[in-house]
Amino acid sequence: MSAARPPEGTHTVAEGEGTPVGAPPVIEVRQLRVLFPTRDRSQTVKAVDGVSFDVRAGETFGIIGESGSGKTTLGRALVALVAPTEGVVLHGGIDPWQLARAALQTRRRDYQIVFQDPHSALDPRLRIIDSTLEPLQASGGKDRPARRRAALDALARVGLSEEMAQRYPHQLSGGQKQRANIARVLTLRPKVIVCDEVVAALDVSIRGAILNLFADLQREFGLTYVFITHDLSVVAHISDRIAVMYLGRFMELGPNQSLTRQPMHPYTAALLSAEPVALPAHLRALRPRRITLEGEMPSPIDPPSGCRLRTRCPWASARCAAEAPALRELRPQHWVACHWATAAGPPAGNGGAAAGCHRPGTTDHGIVHTAWETA
Repeated sequence: MSAARPPEGTHTVAEGEGTPVGAPPVIEVRQLRVLFPTRDRSQTVKAVDGVSFDVRAGETFGIIGESGSGKTTLGRALVALVAPTEGVVLHGGIDPWQLARAALQTRRRDYQIVFQDPHSALDPRLRIIDSTLEPLQASGGKDRPARRRAALDALARVGLSEEMAQRYPHQLSGGQKQRANIARVLTLRPKVIVCDEVVAALDVSIRGAILNLFADLQREFGLTYVFITHDLSVVAHISDRIAVMYLGRFMELGPNQSLTRQPMHPYTAALLSAEPVALPAHLRALRPRRITLEGEMPSPIDPPSGCRLRTRCPWASARCAAEAPALRELRPQHWVACHWATAAGPPAGNGGAAAGCHRPGTTDHGIVHTAWETA
């Protein structure tokens, strides 16, 4: 979050959400920045640029954003695969990058990641059982028979039989390969699993089954998830809280029901209005009038000054260019980084005219107020 973050020690959960009230954080992110040089090292990519938040034990924290928003880099930073340029990511109050190499490897057992592509994540030369054994062998401990039992148990828990464990990756479907990848992570008995677009490469027909599997495993093992996706229907289905990310910063952060039923940021409202039919039934009943954002997302090499969305937002003003909006808590535990948003939602009126903040030199282009109507 660019200029503010939800205060520590004030975590509550909206009625109907699944996370225990006051659950301790297993991940604490403080003013995190992750910058990369371009390939020719002449410029800097601002992948994550001032983000702060906590992930509580036992919850599912969703991060939604377009390609190029920085969400995958953020996910890698959460499990200590990418080091912060500035700021810190704490695991249970400990900075893993301050640990010795052996201690860091031990800490990583508790913080695992499942990647998007189930095909490339498995070695085509190894049988599934051998791929599942790899994390256990790398981490040491347990004799070979015990490791094999643990691997077969993990495969069984994700719905893969001992017969399937003897197959090679090319002999499995995409959904079965992703189940095998989940089993690899489960063998380490992690506390936190970051799921980076884990159903994006799968057929729609099997996405629900994989999401249900994650829910079952969470109940059984008390897992904490961070779900990273470009698909709002996924985070709306599975998350307790949702953060909306754009060009390296959080635009909005709040409880699932509050954010999906009544978004406060123009960007969130635009995402929701773009694909209402893909949302769960309780959200399809709330049909937002369409809001259109102009143009394409700018480059993270040279992001806009002030508010990152201002070059596309119909309500942008001179203030938006000069001053980055701080995250403000406008509803209980619901934060938004917009100068013009209110607890009732995004700025009212057609474009920015009603708020006196219409961007000079533009027209409405048919953009309408994103009021939410009951069908």
